Amino acid sequence: MPGRRKSFRKICDIIQVSLMNTKTLVVLAAGLGSRYGGNKQLETVTEEGETIIDFSLYDALASGIERIVFVVRRSIAENVRSEFGPKLKGRAEVAYVHQDEFTVPSPDINRRKPWGTGHAVLAASVAVRENFWVINADDFYGRASFLALASAPTDGFSLVSFHLGQTLSPNGPVSRGECMVDDKGFLLGVVERKGIVSENGIVTCDDPSALLTLETPVSMNLWGFTPAIFGILKDGFDRFLGSAETDPLAEFGIPQAVNRAVSSGSASVKVLNSEERWSGITFKEDKELVARHIVELRERGLYPSRLF
Repeated sequence: MPGRRKSFRKICDIIQVSLMNTKTLVVLAAGLGSRYGGNKQLETVTEEGETIIDFSLYDALASGIERIVFVVRRSIAENVRSEFGPKLKGRAEVAYVHQDEFTVPSPDINRRKPWGTGHAVLAASVAVRENFWVINADDFYGRASFLALASAPTDGFSLVSFHLGQTLSPNGPVSRGECMVDDKGFLLGVVERKGIVSENGIVTCDDPSALLTLETPVSMNLWGFTPAIFGILKDGFDRFLGSAETDPLAEFGIPQAVNRAVSSGSASVKVLNSEERWSGITFKEDKELVARHIVELRERGLYPSRLF
């Protein structure tokens, strides 16, 4: 165990040198958890009372992150602040952004559902001026995924992809962003696939023409961006509002803006494959699976018995 810790510290020292301008992590934590039926962001998943975000924060800090920006709804902001503020005190600078109060198109629009991950990252622009990473609050990415992102070039965009088979739930169909990648490892686009299930190793989804396998690379919203993304998102959100402003369920996702920028040649995204097993809570029954996964990782010595 001591040797393993020493080796990991050495890796982190090397990674921190390469990070250069990437010291900020943006945590998207404003979702409603509609299918789950509650705030997944604050759901404890271990007997020690830890949340999924705790593990992502632990891995991000070990990878050199020094500043955390939480994008939340005002209604849960104080809960998020009281949960994570004390844990991060002395470890990182912390800021909170209210997505539901950022650039709403009209005060007359009554909308409870957040505008989507693209709008959430755009909201973070009020608190971010440097390169940054983006994660979902309710996704467990694994340490190697953060280390992969930390090793990426800091002069462009990056996306960590996962093998589809490592992201599925046995408790129901899921939606995933299929990553189309060229032969040099750069993103051609992200295509949303809905209703994905696997039976006896055969993967199907709502689109019968989609050729998915357990090895298909998919996005779980683990991105690395430069501040240039904010202009791209602003342009994309304005376009989105032109056609979906009055739809209470329409969402502006990160891929919508990135796809357009990639196809126009105004941005490039390096795709970094992670061999990690992703864990998350889409359905109530998934919580037990996440807890079991964390126990296994702790038994392998990858996480201490107490994170903070």
